[in-house]
Amino acid sequence: NNVIQDSHRVVKLIEGLLNLAKADYLPEQIKMENSRLDELLLDARELVMKANPNYKVELIFEQEAEDDSVITVLGNSYLLTTAFVNLIENNCKFSKNQTSFWQTSSIIRFSDNGVGISDKDKPHLFTPFYRGDNRSYTDGHGIGMSLTQKIITLHHGKIEVNSQLGEGTT
Repeated sequence: NNVIQDSHRVVKLIEGLLNLAKADYLPEQIKMENSRLDELLLDARELVMKANPNYKVELIFEQEAEDDSVITVLGNSYLLTTAFVNLIENNCKFSKNQTSFWQTSSIIRFSDNGVGISDKDKPHLFTPFYRGDNRSYTDGHGIGMSLTQKIITLHHGKIEVNSQLGEGTT
């Protein structure tokens, strides 16, 4: 069992490193196409739930988009789904009840009610391989948030983090 768990950790590390390398490609080398954010989020949720059946991921669509252009972006579906998976997994990993939810109306918000991030760790959140004071709370390699920031920036998006210790992170 220990060998199997170790091999799963190594596979996740290798996948994270490969995705980090893909996100470093020049923008003109990345295939961009129209992608619906709601579909990407549903795909990301399915991937997270398949890998972690004990997680609870609630998707909240505040309003039905009558115009598809409101929820359609020009982007790389694979990279965006990877970013959403990382955000959902982080919410669940650091949440007391392993729950994540998001809301959208041109803003996608991922929130949890978990352990939060210390003021000391916040400036380093997007530094590759950095693990904060809460590293003993769950497994990880410090790749996910760095990768997520690269993907969001590549897609001309902006990522912000608000967090209070013991209250959660958005």
